[in-house]
Amino acid sequence: MIPGLDGLRALAILTVLGSHTKNYDFGWMGVQFFFVLSGFLISGILLRMKNSLPAGRYFKSFYGRRFLRIFPLYYFYLFLLGLAAWQTDMIPFKFVQREIQTVVQPQLPHAFLYVYDFLHASAGYIHTPFLSHLWSLSVEEQFYIVWPLVLILTPNEKLKPMFLTAIALGPILRWIVYLAYQSQAFPALLAPPHLAVYVLPFSHIDAFAFGAYVSQFPLPKPRIQLAALAVVIPALGFGTQYLTRGEIRLDTLGYEFMLTGSYKFVWAYSLLNYFFALTIHAVHRTGMWLNFLETPIMRYLGKISYGMYVYHYAVIWFIVQAQNKSRETLDLSINYGMGRTYLLALTATTLIAAISFRFLEKPINDLKDRYFPAR
Repeated sequence: MIPGLDGLRALAILTVLGSHTKNYDFGWMGVQFFFVLSGFLISGILLRMKNSLPAGRYFKSFYGRRFLRIFPLYYFYLFLLGLAAWQTDMIPFKFVQREIQTVVQPQLPHAFLYVYDFLHASAGYIHTPFLSHLWSLSVEEQFYIVWPLVLILTPNEKLKPMFLTAIALGPILRWIVYLAYQSQAFPALLAPPHLAVYVLPFSHIDAFAFGAYVSQFPLPKPRIQLAALAVVIPALGFGTQYLTRGEIRLDTLGYEFMLTGSYKFVWAYSLLNYFFALTIHAVHRTGMWLNFLETPIMRYLGKISYGMYVYHYAVIWFIVQAQNKSRETLDLSINYGMGRTYLLALTATTLIAAISFRFLEKPINDLKDRYFPAR
């Protein structure tokens, strides 16, 4: 395992939790960080397998290992939702019954087929904390389908220009998606254009490509670049936010959810993706922040981060509902979107994900090297 990688995963999931508990708006960036991390990790794995395995074994080993890592937890979670939809009368709370019957059940097939991102970008989408966050896992799975074929067909000496081309395509494809939705030419696509840009897989090709690039090629002076971008990125974000909205929202770091102003949906994703790739590069190649990222708690949270992501949104919803139902006995001066909700959600999600990792994910994941060796 690459030092610091689990710690970076932990940072990403902790950031997402802060967004979904409404502590700050910039937490959506944690998903972008996951995309860049996936591009970095998966590309490195695939290129090592490409250079050491014949083509048949290359595909068999990669998809077999991904199957054992991703599917058991994902489909176990969907199984629980399906069971709840089948036996809603056994659920003790009416508000949960309504959510499962009217919103979750009709959307389950899309999640099952890993096309929830396309539903999310359609006129038929309805938000639900039980499923809405799974759009990003659909994007990841679609990346896993396409990227192994792209890498095995690309000669090693052509990797750099291929990565750079994919990076350049990111903003172009986002602009095309925006125009397609803005035109309202297709009734089935009547989602907000910025939301469609955010959830569709074409928009994130540069995130995966940035990760892939730094898995193979160095970037100049990463620490100096990071220090400069740590100033430039928020300054640019707050400046364009003020010009567009006439206000500055500190909890966004200048990059509000869906990047709706100053054409940020075109350029800001690429800028943030580069920053995350630079961060991964600095950790991997220079050992930056390893003393913190390699602490036991950060490593463990990173190991169970997949489970935390799958379970966290439903956990947050239950916690908020419980607080709302019990307001007569709670201090109404407490802001339910702030610290307490975050700590409760973090504690409950970590506990559930730890149990899931110990008894479901790890035993299955440990079979990878036996049945699908990478070398």
